[in-house]
Amino acid sequence: MPSKFDPEEIRRKAEELESASLREVLSWAWEKFGMRAAIGTSFQGAGLVVMNEAFSHGLNFPVFTIDTGLLFPETHELKAAIEKRFAITIEPLIPEQTVEQQAADLGPELWKNKPDLCCSLRKVIPLQKKLSTLDVWITGVRRQQNDAREKTKIVELYHFDVLRDLYIVKLNPMAARTREQVQDSIKKHALTAFGYRSIGHTRSTANGESERAARWTGFDKSIRKRL
Repeated sequence: MPSKFDPEEIRRKAEELESASLREVLSWAWEKFGMRAAIGTSFQGAGLVVMNEAFSHGLNFPVFTIDTGLLFPETHELKAAIEKRFAITIEPLIPEQTVEQQAADLGPELWKNKPDLCCSLRKVIPLQKKLSTLDVWITGVRRQQNDAREKTKIVELYHFDVLRDLYIVKLNPMAARTREQVQDSIKKHALTAFGYRSIGHTRSTANGESERAARWTGFDKSIRKRL
């Protein structure tokens, strides 16, 4: 299925917005796509900066997050605090099965025995369903986070569902920001003091990992690489 987005137009817009301010990038998305653009958050600092900038200037994008059913209590507390501060509701993307239902069908601790399958069921599929309803996915991705993200563009065309051949515009307004710049813009979240740079969930985040590792503990794979 051909993409409804023009790759050349996306490329030109990425070049145009490379030196634009955060507000300018977000304003472009709001003016062009409105509510068909949404912020996806995992409650990291960069994403919070994006939300603050957007809502402070009347750019009322919908916000969503992936709720695997295994999030830390601190993550739920932070979600509630953000909702209260910005007077918004953050939509949770919930897997079709609860953790208990999944264990009954596929066995306990699937994240240990079949981490790829568990990731797909609890993260990838819920995200794909949400992205299929949008034109733009706004992220807090930064080039400095890891080697795989060094070439991240401010605007890119993202093939989010290969099986169904579906694309979305992925907007990364924080791509050029450093971690230090993000820290200058926002207070650290509750897990930072404990050494967690990336909020994952109770079966994947490993204390002391690299900034965007969020690994299934005991496996050499990054479950967030595709997200």
